[in-house]
Amino acid sequence: MEKLIEFTGLIAAPFTPMHKDGSLNTDLIPKYYEILERNGAGGAFINGSTGEGASLTMKEKITQVEIWSSCFRKKESVRIINLVGGTCYQECIELAIASKESGVSAIAIVAPYYFKPSDAEILADFCARVGESVPDLPVYFYHIPSLTGVNLPMINLLKNISAKLPNFAGIKFTNEDFMDYQSCLDFENGKYDMLWGRDECLLSALILGAKGFVGSTYNYAAPLYHKLISAFNNNELEEARIMQQKSINMIALLDKFGGIATGKAYMKYIGLDCGKFRLPVRNMTDKNYSDFVQAVDLLEMKYLLSVV
Repeated sequence: MEKLIEFTGLIAAPFTPMHKDGSLNTDLIPKYYEILERNGAGGAFINGSTGEGASLTMKEKITQVEIWSSCFRKKESVRIINLVGGTCYQECIELAIASKESGVSAIAIVAPYYFKPSDAEILADFCARVGESVPDLPVYFYHIPSLTGVNLPMINLLKNISAKLPNFAGIKFTNEDFMDYQSCLDFENGKYDMLWGRDECLLSALILGAKGFVGSTYNYAAPLYHKLISAFNNNELEEARIMQQKSINMIALLDKFGGIATGKAYMKYIGLDCGKFRLPVRNMTDKNYSDFVQAVDLLEMKYLLSVV
């Protein structure tokens, strides 16, 4: 059975560009789109965790989807997946319809993370309620239990949603449960598009059969991952392991320098200043940024960073 839609290769999860006052810097988005295109990204997963979707207003999310989609309409190179939410299915529906009108390639839904679904059947009902509002648009589920606190087996979601939502396309799987991931890959002879979401474990996912990957580090280190995937495809496993370790070393600096906001520091390092994260995320000080630059230089991997 053919997949409803399929993304292969790297799908970047863009940061939301901000001005110093914390407002959206939408003027930067066309340039950002071109950078992703230049560095071989096949898609952009906008308004997600990396994009601070949970910290944006509905109007801001709609503005972003309109601008990113306009970039796609002009070039049709980097396809757009928009994360529509969330905790309120009515708002999710509103954003799903706006996404459809803007011309995105797909939408994604994340598990409600305040009143949490008790089982996969309820989660499937929630996703179906949103997805049926845009019957012609592919719908993904974004599985990220580390942030939502909803850690249900995704194989159970597939079993429940298969008959409920004909336009369900697959899962962005951001979890280290490889057993569950493989079961999802094999469900109904590979019916669904299973996008891997842990950059530091990409090589392990390749071995299981992953073909599409969504991640924040593809914004600023796409050449590294292209090299890793190419080495794996050419059976150069030692080279692939070396590239994965470089990825791990790079990602380790995220924790060392404060977490998710360090990703924007990496963007500034390669030459695209996306500003700061919104509260309650802690941003690094200028002194910490100076230390961060020295730490990145010590990685000796500038040839593996994205071209701006």
